[in-house]
Amino acid sequence: MACFAVPAAEAVITTVAELVLRSREKKNAQKEEKTEGAALTLRAEKTPFSRKLGWLNRLLWGGSFLLLFEHIWHGEVIPFFPFLTGAANPADAAEMLHEMATSGVAMAALVTLFWLAMLGVSTLAGRRNAAARRAVKEKQE
Repeated sequence: MACFAVPAAEAVITTVAELVLRSREKKNAQKEEKTEGAALTLRAEKTPFSRKLGWLNRLLWGGSFLLLFEHIWHGEVIPFFPFLTGAANPADAAEMLHEMATSGVAMAALVTLFWLAMLGVSTLAGRRNAAARRAVKEKQE
């Protein structure tokens, strides 16, 4: 009934965190521009964490909107107050909260675990790429 609310809540939190991190990374990049160029080269090879957090945001927002559409399709979300049919009476509200606690949390956790796997693959690919660049650079010298 309202399982989409849990991933949507996580998406709101991670979106705010992404915006804060992005602003901090911009400030740090401006400070590093004033220093030597070696720091810029190192930073260019690494994907900023705010971008990686953006991947999680897209997964969470996309899944939440798809679930919202599915719940609208089945008549569980309505365009007038209380918006959720499960919130209309106390018996249905308990069932709705149980679904949020089980299905909603499980979906949010699964998406987050998938994102962590994506981070692992990204880190391994980045290390491989850096090692290949070093090998090419050493051959050229």
